[in-house]
Amino acid sequence: MSKIKTYFEETTNELVSKVSWPTWQELQGSAMVVMVASIIIALVVFAMDSAFGKLMELAYQMINGM
Repeated sequence: MSKIKTYFEETTNELVSKVSWPTWQELQGSAMVVMVASIIIALVVFAMDSAFGKLMELAYQMINGM
């Protein structure tokens, strides 16, 4: 039981005194980078999906037209 108590004490000490937490401005900046990157990736995936859908539609029309 004392090992568990020691573990939690050391963990708390490390999180409070040794970890460098980002400032509010740094956190907002990182969040903006993640949001912009997510939107860009979503647009790329949407474009690829639309292009592949059109390509498959054209292929089906060519097969059915034969």
